[in-house]
Amino acid sequence: MVKIKTISNIFVLIVFLTTMLACGQTSKQKKDMENSNSDFAVKKSENEWKNQLSDQQYYVLREKGTEKPFTGELLLNKEKGIYKCAGCGNELFTDEMKFDSHCGWPSFDKEIAGGKIKTIVDNSLGMQRTEIICAKCGGHLGHLFNDGPTETGMRYCVNSLSLEFISEKEQKNTTSKIDTITLGGGCYWCVEAVYEKLIGVINVESGFSGGTVKNPSYREVCNGTTGHAEVVQITYDNTKTSLDEILKVFFTVHDPTTLNQQGADIGTQYRSVIFYRNEQQRQLSESLIEQLNKEKVYSKAIVTQLSEFHVFYKAEEYHQNYYNNNKQEPYCKMVIQPKIEKFEKVFKDRLK
Repeated sequence: MVKIKTISNIFVLIVFLTTMLACGQTSKQKKDMENSNSDFAVKKSENEWKNQLSDQQYYVLREKGTEKPFTGELLLNKEKGIYKCAGCGNELFTDEMKFDSHCGWPSFDKEIAGGKIKTIVDNSLGMQRTEIICAKCGGHLGHLFNDGPTETGMRYCVNSLSLEFISEKEQKNTTSKIDTITLGGGCYWCVEAVYEKLIGVINVESGFSGGTVKNPSYREVCNGTTGHAEVVQITYDNTKTSLDEILKVFFTVHDPTTLNQQGADIGTQYRSVIFYRNEQQRQLSESLIEQLNKEKVYSKAIVTQLSEFHVFYKAEEYHQNYYNNNKQEPYCKMVIQPKIEKFEKVFKDRLK
């Protein structure tokens, strides 16, 4: 009987240690959601999160809870596809990054590039670990460990409840609904802030296109020697908005008649330009420009360039979602806010 009791105690200890070294967190940390909404692109009240998420998802994503090991529906999933944040749809991992770690939770050896995940020091449970959260909404995902078996040496230990899985087949069925266009209308902080409010827009990223330098920095582009324009790359659902609407917003919120200039921002990097990806985008853009010129909507001729899209380089992270993160800055109040107000007035029925 002593032997049986000893084995039982050892089993309990192993389960306890496994939990400690995985996704677990103390309940006191639910009030430590100091990843305040102001830090993230997706901002919702706690009531809005509760209405959107199931009780279990809310417990994990918003209260930093942990699902029981070996219970998650995605633990043994081996289908091809993409794993997204269950809170905001941010794409985090692919099936090729997943491996079986036998820890009781889905595990990945790396994340999709582009700053999709943020890390936070977690001192709960009497030890120091690295918590991982969604960089877009701040939702709790799990923890990151450096004991992975692949060449990265990393193990992203993630709660199934924090994830939404979209299979390769489902992606193919929805791909035709998603489209992308890249636009330059002066300072990308201004243009990004506007499109983030338009119904149907899925994602907006600030960056650079049209130049000759690979992976330019913001400072390099500001020097005016790279040939790049400040642009926003807009991904949208064409069942909820359209290229025609996207372009009408574009010609509403910037001045397309000033060459290499928007207000006090002067230089080729601030040129008005549409980088089209296909013939449909080119023709529709050309037709709209002709119509606006013919109707003399502006006192001067439109100088917006139509250029074939080649590559987009995402700007540094602090440029992303700039307006929402820096609303009190003078530039945001004096330059960006008036553009947003104009957009909201003209497209009041099309706001998210």
